Amino acid sequence: MFDRPDSNAAFDESKEKDAVVLVHLNFNDPDFAESEQEFIELVNSTGAKISTIIHGKRHRPDSKFFAGTGKVEEIREHVVANHAVLVLFNHDLSPSQERNLEEKLQCRVIGRTGLILDIFARRARSHEGKLQVELAQLRHLSTRLVRGWTHLERQKGGIGLRGPGETQLETDRRLLGQRIKSLRKRLSKVQSQRDQGRRSRQRGGVPVISLVGYTNMGKSTLFNRITSAQVYADDRLFATLDPTLRRLKLHDAQAVVLADTVGFIRKLPHDLVESFSSTLDETRDAALLLHIVDAGAPDRDDLISHVDDVLQQIGAEDVPQLIVYNKIDKLDDHAARLERDQDGKIIRLWVSAQTGEGMELLRKTIQEYFPEVAPKY
Repeated sequence: MFDRPDSNAAFDESKEKDAVVLVHLNFNDPDFAESEQEFIELVNSTGAKISTIIHGKRHRPDSKFFAGTGKVEEIREHVVANHAVLVLFNHDLSPSQERNLEEKLQCRVIGRTGLILDIFARRARSHEGKLQVELAQLRHLSTRLVRGWTHLERQKGGIGLRGPGETQLETDRRLLGQRIKSLRKRLSKVQSQRDQGRRSRQRGGVPVISLVGYTNMGKSTLFNRITSAQVYADDRLFATLDPTLRRLKLHDAQAVVLADTVGFIRKLPHDLVESFSSTLDETRDAALLLHIVDAGAPDRDDLISHVDDVLQQIGAEDVPQLIVYNKIDKLDDHAARLERDQDGKIIRLWVSAQTGEGMELLRKTIQEYFPEVAPKY
């Protein structure tokens, strides 16, 4: 990403230890407690220091400040008392609400989408991933363009860019639009290369199995375990952003391709879904989805439902699914096993990617799903 004055990025690397205030309001949300825990994990994954969490209950957001004026005053008191540099809302704020809150609180204010975009920017490692994140950030920031962004002129040389009668804000919007157009063009080339590889696999009769699931369910650990790959895996949200494909030999005459993909989350920002469309093609076009679930998560059924919602959002709701309950090593008296439906088809597996327990069962299950895969090369 390019530098910009008065940055809209959520966190400055040099100030990660500064205090932040979290705000989580309840609008009669049945997932209020789970959503708050996820919010805390998101913030913790940035390394920020949480000074306090402010709660409140409302029937609907306030049009000016999102929170009521009394609650905003309470937030301001905590900002002053804790010398906080940032206030994070576990909600999406409108541009005007962000500006009004910043003026009232005298510090940066970031909504949920801005926080997630910041985390994605930190995690992206590949060239494609960085382009996708930058595009998502700029699409989000384009609605919040109220200051001068003269640094954007560095993208095109700077001098002589403003047209006659053009205000600074109009110039900045045009430059921002040009940058977005450039990113889309570069991503289009990457997507063409992906499409070519996908068509090649289809011609060779090699099915793709895509690992999907909520973030931090152990997808990359499982991927590494069964393919002997070295994909980065960590116990934090969104450790994996860049898709990785590996061929998995089932026996001498059989092979499939496994795809490790980005984890999902509640209310995944629309700009991210749009920007990561080429990556999500691996999920849409897969022959089978391995839906990885934390077997010990108390809200695992809700997490499954949230993932299914995102799959529907990206057009992958009709791809066959196999539920893989991971992390059984953290449960008492749970051995690796499989479950079949009334027709004898395997529908659920219980494994541990960390210890390797159940990996052979997973391989045999994949063989059963694709009994006649014979690559033509």
